Amino acid sequence: MPAENQTSGLIVRIAQIMIDELKLEDVTADTFDPDLDLVDEVGIDSMDLATVALVLQDEYGIRIDEDDYPRMTTIRLIAGYIEKRME
Repeated sequence: MPAENQTSGLIVRIAQIMIDELKLEDVTADTFDPDLDLVDEVGIDSMDLATVALVLQDEYGIRIDEDDYPRMTTIRLIAGYIEKRME
């Protein structure tokens, strides 16, 4: 699978996890802008991010360091982080 397709699939899956875990309304995984700032524009807080991080760790079999949470500000950045951890 080309890297771009893998990344877009990962972005959609992360968006779906966010929507499910945080009970976001009026958005779907396909319409969730991967470049939206999750804190400033979506309004998630550090507890929300920790919840999502735990689900992502289980889903992808990776470890997400708590020190990295502040850098995970968009779905695209989270996808890139996960891809690096899976290499």
